[in-house]
Amino acid sequence: MKLAEAYGAKGIRITRKEDVVPAIKEALATDNVVVMDFVVEPEENVYPMVPAGEAINRILNGLA
Repeated sequence: MKLAEAYGAKGIRITRKEDVVPAIKEALATDNVVVMDFVVEPEENVYPMVPAGEAINRILNGLA
């Protein structure tokens, strides 16, 4: 979030499911660029996903 703020943007980190809707509402009400960081557990199977520490070309799409 500090990187977003360093560039004059608003940074929002979401770590709980119940905070998703309020965070999106906050972002939509903001008259600025917003960077949203959604922290999810790998077990949630949110795809596409780039594994931690990997390059973007190592993206996982959830297909077998």
